[in-house]
Amino acid sequence: MEDKKIDGSITNKLLSLHNVLLNFYGPLHWWPGETELEIIVGAILTQNTNWQNVSKALAKIKAEGLLEVEALFHIDEQYLANLIKSCGYYHLKARRLKNFINFFYQKYGGSLEKLFNRDWHIIREELLAINGIGPETADSILLYAGGKPVFVVDAYTRRIFERHGYFSLNENYEHIQQFFMQHLPPEPSLYNEFHAQLVMIGKNYCKRNNPGCQACPLFSFFD
Repeated sequence: MEDKKIDGSITNKLLSLHNVLLNFYGPLHWWPGETELEIIVGAILTQNTNWQNVSKALAKIKAEGLLEVEALFHIDEQYLANLIKSCGYYHLKARRLKNFINFFYQKYGGSLEKLFNRDWHIIREELLAINGIGPETADSILLYAGGKPVFVVDAYTRRIFERHGYFSLNENYEHIQQFFMQHLPPEPSLYNEFHAQLVMIGKNYCKRNNPGCQACPLFSFFD
C-alpha cells in the first residue's frame, strides 16, 4: 500500500479529519461503562451485535450483582449465558467471557492495576492467547479500559478508508492499525475519540449498502 497524501502530510490529513468529526459530533465519551471491568465485559459481548443488545445484557448482569471479577469467576457458565441472551451467540460469548475472567483471576488475582501495569505489547499478546479474544476486542480492552495508546480497527474504519482508496480490499488488521499508529500521536484520548467518531460515520453514513455519501460530514473532505 502506498501512503496517500491529500493537502499535506498524512498526519495533518488525519488530524484534520478528526477535527471535522469532533466539530460535527462533539466529544462522544466512548466507551460507555462505569468501571474498567464493565468496559472489558462490554468489549467481549459486543462482538457481532449492536450496543443496545449489550446494554441489556450488562443491565441483567448488574441486576444480579455479578459485575465483579470474583462473581464472574465462580458463576456457572450456563447461568451467565442465560443472562446475556440479548447479545446473540450467548453460549459462545459466555464461554469467551469466562475464558477471559479465568485468565484474569488466576494470573492477576482480578487486579486491573496489575494487569495494566505492564507494557501494552505484552498485555496484548496475553489477551490474544485467550480463546475468543481477537485483535479488535484485545485492542478495545487496551485502549478503553487500560488507557493504552492502541488504535482500534473495526469494520467501519476499514470500510471508510477502503472506499476512499487508503487500503485495498481485505487489508489485514495489523496493516491498517499501523497506518494510524504511525501517523497519529500516541495519545489514548485521541485514539478513543477518533475511533468513536469513525464508528458513528460508519453506522449513519458509510453503510455497507446504500451509503449516504452526500449527507456525510466527510463528503467534501475526501474530494
